[in-house]
Amino acid sequence: MTRFQKTCMSLSLALGVFATVPALAAPEAAVTMLMTKDLADMPGKEAISFIVDFPPGSVDPVHRHDAHAFVYVLEGSIVMGVKGGKEVTLTPGQTFYEGPADIHTVGRNASATKPAKFLVTMVKDKGVPLLTLVK
Repeated sequence: MTRFQKTCMSLSLALGVFATVPALAAPEAAVTMLMTKDLADMPGKEAISFIVDFPPGSVDPVHRHDAHAFVYVLEGSIVMGVKGGKEVTLTPGQTFYEGPADIHTVGRNASATKPAKFLVTMVKDKGVPLLTLVK
């Protein structure tokens, strides 16, 4: 199994955990992996890019990424927030950043009727999970 396939599997399994959180009766997000690339001039680091499709009403549980995460909204409207920061509503063309120490407390589709889609690019340590749920 290639590292890209392992990464896709890890992300799918991690996001599958979202569906098992009892407080979340909302539809699951769908993730499409685009690329994983070792960063030769940054030993031990890799970049990962993927698309997240948020169905109407989709909500993320509280989590962190242990990575630098750059979000770019492609379609629809999403609400994002990290612990200690302001909750923001983003529309196509707008961006959001999460640092390695940030706890992502708010992540949801802003609409109950329209889907949303965003691109995420992360720079992280190789071998570190893409996300970790936080209680």
